Amino acid sequence: MAIKRTVPNFATENIAEATAFYVEVLGFEVVMDMGWIVTLSDRANPGAQLSLLTHDATAPVVPDVSVEVDDVDAAHQAARNAGAEIVHPLTDEPWGVRRFFVRDPNGRVVNVLTHRG
Repeated sequence: MAIKRTVPNFATENIAEATAFYVEVLGFEVVMDMGWIVTLSDRANPGAQLSLLTHDATAPVVPDVSVEVDDVDAAHQAARNAGAEIVHPLTDEPWGVRRFFVRDPNGRVVNVLTHRG
């Protein structure tokens, strides 16, 4: 299994205000806006990303970080083998990702995903 990217996720009550801050102050641009989640990136460095979330559309919590891997099923099995708490089950989401949430030893929730293609 290989890691493809990591994206910090920030919970916010006012997604428009938070988005405006990162766009106006730091120069990010909106690359995805689903209403409840906005992902921002740098045009010159598309790997520099962060996401803002008011909530998660299908999961019980906003994850602290998203980690895209090339094999989410292998990551899920590794988490289960380690006895880690699965916060959101392995799910094929309608927006084109297969993902699950796992809690790390520090209590952080990690969204582990693969884009379906």
